[in-house]
Amino acid sequence: MKPLFRKEFMIGLLVVVALLILFFGINFLKGVNVFKAANYYYAQYTNVEGLAISAPVTVNGFKVGIVRDIQYQYNNPGHVVVELSLDKALRIPKGSKAMIASDILGTATVTLSMAHESQNFYNVGDTVPGVVEPGMMAGISENLMPAVNSILPKVDTLLSSLNAVVTNPALTTSLNRLDNISSELEQTMRSLHQVMAQMGPVTKDIKSITSNVDTITSDLAVSTGRLREAPIDSMMTDLAATMANLKQLTDQLNNPNSSIGKLTNDPALYDNLNSTISSLDSLFVDIKRNPKRYISIKLL
Repeated sequence: MKPLFRKEFMIGLLVVVALLILFFGINFLKGVNVFKAANYYYAQYTNVEGLAISAPVTVNGFKVGIVRDIQYQYNNPGHVVVELSLDKALRIPKGSKAMIASDILGTATVTLSMAHESQNFYNVGDTVPGVVEPGMMAGISENLMPAVNSILPKVDTLLSSLNAVVTNPALTTSLNRLDNISSELEQTMRSLHQVMAQMGPVTKDIKSITSNVDTITSDLAVSTGRLREAPIDSMMTDLAATMANLKQLTDQLNNPNSSIGKLTNDPALYDNLNSTISSLDSLFVDIKRNPKRYISIKLL
């Protein structure tokens, strides 16, 4: 009998240990520290979407507890009671609120908004006023969706205009012309490369011409320097005197009262000179015909 008793005792002990491990394991998975003392408060909400048991309870971003339980009030339809397990050292001033806030993924947490100006505190087990704060997605839906709805007609108009432009045959024609222009431009560039390759000897000639031009330029600079050194003032004075003398001579030729003018302007003198020349011409002709008349040769 004793060995059987010992076996049953061991089985019972193992069952108790397993139950204890199960209990502590479940609470551990829930985030409940069984060995830590806690105070329990309650909050009432009309919507706890996204809130789950063991969700964190925070104050100013610091975790001070967890959601211990969530129960629907069947005797008060539309309301849900949330049990909050908070640190024993935490005291909640009256006027504080337990707000449910959701992140962008829809996970909800309880945030205690403390009323620091109050000196009275809730007792353990009291109900703290619950507030549901609009989530990020709700804010996006409320603020962004109207703007999106107002933009959608404009987007539709823009897409219609874009579709009309894309389906316009003129666009296809323009693209074909652009393709042709690109091809012609490519051919032009190839021709230009060929011309540039053929311009190699010409470039060398241009370099030699440029050097010759430099030489000519330097020679011109030397000539210009020599011209600057030449007595241009005296030359200009002599030229002016020569021009004055030519003017004086011209005036005398044109003046019929001057001796030179009489020679050029007196017709009688011209006629006499012409007659004398004619007589001399006749005399020379007669001398050629009858030289004995004018030349007498006597022989001793």
